[in-house]
Amino acid sequence: MVKVLLVLLCLALPFLAVLIKEGPSIKVLWAFLLQLLGHVPGVIYGIYQVVKD
Repeated sequence: MVKVLLVLLCLALPFLAVLIKEGPSIKVLWAFLLQLLGHVPGVIYGIYQVVKD
């Protein structure tokens, strides 16, 4: 259930979903930078980070 909510959050704010899942790390910065480059790359990276184990 938590992963589903994080994936839904990825659609709006990918860096926030990665922050909740991973904690403060370089992955959050990558998600933020990818979202600045374009929303779709940020969403793809965010979903990848949230879904992987």
